[in-house]
Parts: sequence; structure tokens; C-alpha cells
Amino acid sequence: MLLPLRSLLFGGATLASLVTAQVDTQLTGTWSTKSRKVFTGAGFYDPVNEKMFEPPMTGFSYSFTDNGFYEVAYYRAGSNRECLILTNSESFGEELTRSPAQQPDCPKGTIQWQHGKYHKATNGSLILDPIAVDGRQLLSDPCKYNNAIYTRYHQQEIFKQYEVFANPYDKATRLNLYGWDGAPLNPMYLAFKPPQMLPTQTLNPTSGSVTGSAQSSGTGKSKRDLHLAGDDDGLVREALNRNVPRKDSTTADRLWWLGVGMTALGGVGYFCF
Repeated sequence: MLLPLRSLLFGGATLASLVTAQVDTQLTGTWSTKSRKVFTGAGFYDPVNEKMFEPPMTGFSYSFTDNGFYEVAYYRAGSNRECLILTNSESFGEELTRSPAQQPDCPKGTIQWQHGKYHKATNGSLILDPIAVDGRQLLSDPCKYNNAIYTRYHQQEIFKQYEVFANPYDKATRLNLYGWDGAPLNPMYLAFKPPQMLPTQTLNPTSGSVTGSAQSSGTGKSKRDLHLAGDDDGLVREALNRNVPRKDSTTADRLWWLGVGMTALGGVGYFCF
């Protein structure tokens, strides 16, 4: 009777060590790129009111917990630049040609937020599995759409390797992530410890979703997926609200009405006093 009990205790301790080994406490905290203007947490995304807040500068931020949860915030912006197109011709076969920017004065902006669970694989890579129903994306493309497009979004992330070390120049704790193909991301620096994050459970459950667990379909497909024109990349983007006004138009309207109000108030004051 004593022998099976010892075996059970040993097996339980081994299982616990394996579970613990799946996360790396070196990652614990909130990390941000050099601009230090993009951070995870309530200042980036409000899940109750379905709002995403535009940071003053581009960048991205990752947060990790001791018990295997993560959160990520991205803000990207770019111009409508030229691109390379692979064409086929009978004389020369396949060749790359440059397509000039159609509208170089049309900057695009993308804000993305996800959270879920992560683990460290036996080969040293990091695998981030998002809660599929919770991810959000706000896309602004003023030359294509009159309003910003707000969608549900999720995509599993795999990092081939990573490293945490003290930056040799300023001794700041630095995190380097390398994509699935080994390409390095912009370095991040430790901003908060403990991490600055929203609650780790499912925040916006839908019918059929499992509360508190990270879900990912792997291929980015679901029964309710919606692909926007030109976004045939396999990522799930389900439209939530297509009538999100761009920030600049809203601000202009407010300033115009403020000017009208001040003019009317000045006229009343002139005749009364």
C-alpha cells in the first residue's frame, strides 16, 4: 500500500514540474517597444464599451503572467507604398515588377488586441493561443472606407525563440522575440512588473464559447468568419461595427459646432450689454 502511494506522489510531483516548465517567469511583466507609448491593459482596450484607444505613437506591447496567460496590443501605421508583383510572361518567364503607390497620401492604421494562454515548447519556442471570441481589430483606411472598420480578430502566434537580458547600453531589461521564421521583432523593454493587463478570462463570450479558456482554430477559420476585400490571409475578422467614425472627422465636427456656439453667445452678449 505504501509503494503505490509513493508512486502516486512522485507522479504528481513530476506532472507539476512539467506544468511549471511550460512557462518562463523571466517573461513575467509588461513589455513595450522603444516608443514606450503602447501598453496592454485598460488604457488600450475597453471590453465593456467596445472601445479601442489610439496611442500617440506606433508600437506594440506584450504582457505575460507567472501562470501562463498573455496579452498583446499592436498599433501599426503606414503609407500606401509601392509593392512588388510577380508576373508571368512567355518571353521571360516569372519576373518581379514594381507597382507604384496608387494613393501615397492615404495612410493606413491598424489597432489590434488579443489575450489568451501561452506556453514554452520543448524546442524553446513560445506558442501564444488567443481566446478567439475576445480579440479585436480597428482598421482605418480612409481612401478605401468612409469609416474605420471594427472587427473580431484572432491569430495564433509562434515565436521560434526569445531572449531576456540586460541591455548593455542602459541596463534596461530587454526582450527579443523572433518570429516563426526566425526574423527578429523590434526589441521590447520591461515597463511594468507585475504586468498591466485586463482580466485573463473570456471577456466577451458568445454562444458556444468556453469561458476562461484560450481557443484557437489554428487555421484562423470559423463558422462566423468574414473576410474583407483584399484581406485573404486566413485570419478571422468578424465585423462588429462598420460605422466607427474616424477620429479626425469627429474632432472637426465638434470644433465646428463649438465655433457656432461661441459666435451665437457673442451675438447675444453684444445686444444685451
